[in-house]
Amino acid sequence: MARIEEFERSIAYGEAALSYLKGNRTSAYPRNYELWYNYAAGFNRELNKAVNDALKRLGHLPEDLTERLYEEFLSPVRLSDHVGEVSSRVSDELSGIVKMLESSGDVVETYGESLRSAADGLNAAESRNQLRAIVDKVLRATVEIESKNSALEKQLRESQQHIQGLQESLEAIRYESLTDQLTGLANRKHFDQSLDHAISVAMRRGEPVSLVMCDIDHFKKFNDTYGHQTGDQVLRLVGSAIKGAVKGRDIAARYGGEEFAVILPNTNLQAAVTVGNQIRTALIAKELIKRSTGESLGRITMSVGVAVFRERDTRHTFIERADMSLYASKRGGRNRVTSETELLDHESEKTAVA
Repeated sequence: MARIEEFERSIAYGEAALSYLKGNRTSAYPRNYELWYNYAAGFNRELNKAVNDALKRLGHLPEDLTERLYEEFLSPVRLSDHVGEVSSRVSDELSGIVKMLESSGDVVETYGESLRSAADGLNAAESRNQLRAIVDKVLRATVEIESKNSALEKQLRESQQHIQGLQESLEAIRYESLTDQLTGLANRKHFDQSLDHAISVAMRRGEPVSLVMCDIDHFKKFNDTYGHQTGDQVLRLVGSAIKGAVKGRDIAARYGGEEFAVILPNTNLQAAVTVGNQIRTALIAKELIKRSTGESLGRITMSVGVAVFRERDTRHTFIERADMSLYASKRGGRNRVTSETELLDHESEKTAVA
């Protein structure tokens, strides 16, 4: 009876989630469905409060806000649960191995006792029958230890395979925690960690490190005109173009919304400007086609800013200078790359004129 009630309750939650998706005109992606299912079930009070506040304020839940709420209230919880589950299974597996090894020690000790007993018996044996009984005993003990060792080896092989599988699960969880699911690029958390690491290495080795910041031109207007699903297609296209332009130790990330970043270790400003232009030209070379209709939506352009790390920089001042260069590209007409050197030259010209 309880299982039937649980089934009916879960179906009711699922139907309510679909209703919320339709009512908010939200794409039925698994993560969006998961958010509304949790809302319908009331599993997460903080999530429900945030959704209710948004509905009260906006009248509906936009898709970009849905994504932010998912990242804030569900994704970390899910990853934490996965890590806890895998850690528990690894612990169980290791405990099993310890028990097997302890058992093996007992078996070896018992076998040793059998051999010692046999040796004593041989010294005292006075007839062929006594000798035969001692030899039979040793043979039985030998067969037994061979059988148990064979079983132990099999169990150890199986445990090794299980632990390898768990290791792969942990690697998948790690990848998910550091990757933007829409574009496949590094997420903001991974970007922050990687930039700190790149700065540390650059300072230690005396090498340059450059930062490329990119922003899709007129993305909001495009999104409003063609819808969020087509907007997501644009973001994937940009992610693909950026992936094609980076290599080796370079780290490409979705910085937030329609803004992207590329960390370029051991790369000077001039070379970083070249990478920025490669990204920009690779993107504009791709024509965007609406999948549902085959309609051409034209080409996407991107504004780019480039900066190189300076001795007194922090992560924040480094990013700020690259961002200022990016917005100089926006002000300069978009679809262009501006380096911090050009930005400084422009500021000097304005000061001289003043």
